Amino acid sequence: MKVMKKLLAATVALCAISSVALAKPCELESKTESYAHPTLFKSQAQTLVDAKSVYVTGGKILKSKNKITVGNKDNVYVKSWAKDVLDIIKDSQLKSGYTTSFNPKAPTLRSEVATILAEGLNVKTPESFKPYTDINDAYWAKDWIYKVTEKEIMIGYPSGVFKPDQPITKAEVFATVAKLINIDHSATKVPEYKGQKMQYIPTWAYSATNEVIASNLLDAVPNTKQVIDSEYLSKEQVAYLVASLRKNLASLQSGKAIANGTTDACGITTVKVKLLDRLSAKTSNIGEWFTAKTTEEVVVNGVTFPEGSIVRGEVIAVQRPGIKEPGYIKVQFKYIKNGDNKECLPKQVASASVEDLKNSNILARLLGAPLSIAGRAVGVVGRSGGAIVNVAGNGLEEVGDELSNTLVETFTLHPGRGMASLGNSVVTVFKGVFDITKICVSGVFGVIYEVGDELVYVLVPSLSNSSSLNPNEELTIVF
Repeated sequence: MKVMKKLLAATVALCAISSVALAKPCELESKTESYAHPTLFKSQAQTLVDAKSVYVTGGKILKSKNKITVGNKDNVYVKSWAKDVLDIIKDSQLKSGYTTSFNPKAPTLRSEVATILAEGLNVKTPESFKPYTDINDAYWAKDWIYKVTEKEIMIGYPSGVFKPDQPITKAEVFATVAKLINIDHSATKVPEYKGQKMQYIPTWAYSATNEVIASNLLDAVPNTKQVIDSEYLSKEQVAYLVASLRKNLASLQSGKAIANGTTDACGITTVKVKLLDRLSAKTSNIGEWFTAKTTEEVVVNGVTFPEGSIVRGEVIAVQRPGIKEPGYIKVQFKYIKNGDNKECLPKQVASASVEDLKNSNILARLLGAPLSIAGRAVGVVGRSGGAIVNVAGNGLEEVGDELSNTLVETFTLHPGRGMASLGNSVVTVFKGVFDITKICVSGVFGVIYEVGDELVYVLVPSLSNSSSLNPNEELTIVF
């Protein structure tokens, strides 16, 4: 059994690494949906990106002499990937007419676990497969199911069915995940997590459950009480579990449990760089490119790049910070270049850590603050003013139409309809006044918030609500 497990783990690792090696294009297509500065009503920049891509995310600014995993800053890395894969499931189900609603808090189905695992482990499409009698060509998760079953990450039933719409117990999820990792554990001990007995775990799943607990993967899963007490994990919880597995797969396969959010490279390419640009959730925009320099020699795709080689990356998503909404940025490292040598960097990022060696100093923050404050305030005021003009214009047009209808309907001997149209015009006026008042309040709040947060960043950057990667900070990227 142990030999089979190691073979499976090696197959999955090889599959993931192969998919990286074959990824040639440097560019990632993205579609920007909207841009507006957040105010009281939380409008923000949004983007749709290739969900198969992996990106590094900056979290809340932290001050430390030690290395801090970028993904562990508010757990943004795991959270972002989990949200992306849930969106894939939701969109696929809705497009196929499988369901009219999607609840991430509901128990996970076997088809959904297959999708999350296939995406999380970058499993390639098999050249051939044995079909299941209960999965037709139109089934929304058909491709993902055959990916994981052909690699024997999941299995079907002896009768030739997969039962894709059957809820999967947490014991079965743990058994599946345990096949992919190699952590020392107790095979017979009654599973306990956070000092409490894990409920709904049959004896056959003791070993797998204890291995998953020992790996520390469950520390990334939300709602610990439900993890312990419920028979099923929710779709969201499985997504978080696999996101953490994806991020730490190399360490877990080599027998090292997750510790302090770090990931062991295990022979995978490691690139150490120093940032030359500032990236901030407050100021950076989707599509913005940035530059870094390597701090030591590295070999990428067989090509040796000396210290000082240029690494280029792009911001692919931004969430502006707001009240109780810590902002974050998602960046992707695109290529490394030195002279005529240039190689695309793989999309698969195992981990990224940042060492806050030379965070933006007080003088730099003081000099930059006036311009940043002015720019953000003007942006909020300008967008608020534009919104007011838009509401007023639409409202006046609608009131004019309603008053016109009032006269026409009254003088064509339909006074009842005329009074209704007059009433509609009054409602439109009051609605417009309310909307304009709401925009004004939102705009004032936005200006106050921006000025306040900028002052916090200047005086106590560790308390700022803005995600930021600063010039001269050193990043260690593990592919």
